[in-house]
Amino acid sequence: MPSKRSRRARRRRPRPSVAPRPTPAERRLLDLARALAERARPMADPREAWLATLGGLAAAHAGDGPLPSEIREAERRARDKTRRLALAWAREQVRLALAEVLERAAGAGAVRADVAPDVLAWLVLAGAEALSREAPEAAADHARALADFTLAGARSR
Repeated sequence: MPSKRSRRARRRRPRPSVAPRPTPAERRLLDLARALAERARPMADPREAWLATLGGLAAAHAGDGPLPSEIREAERRARDKTRRLALAWAREQVRLALAEVLERAAGAGAVRADVAPDVLAWLVLAGAEALSREAPEAAADHARALADFTLAGARSR
């Protein structure tokens, strides 16, 4: 005969897990990833597509705009593992969108080929996130430096 403890354990059904609602930062990052990928698709010139993508990324992160402040707030409030993972996943979607545009541009010889597109996307995303901590007058120069860093043998100006 089964013990009382095992009968109770069998009767309890696990509660279905409910995914938490996305934070504003997660939604904005996912919207940014979609916008970056969609902006570059119709462009015929991969170099111009990359520069437009980079411009959109820099604009989203520069200054004291809503995206940087929402990300910082979400990081501060993300006490549980699920929230931190959701924010990291949203960031990864932005990186993947960048890598997609970079792969196309690398295939056309428009961006540097000595760094893998995935790694280059990671570096660019880190640089763009750093723009939110820059003085507004320095952000434009640093965004141009990101473009110069990524382009193959050409300056962005």
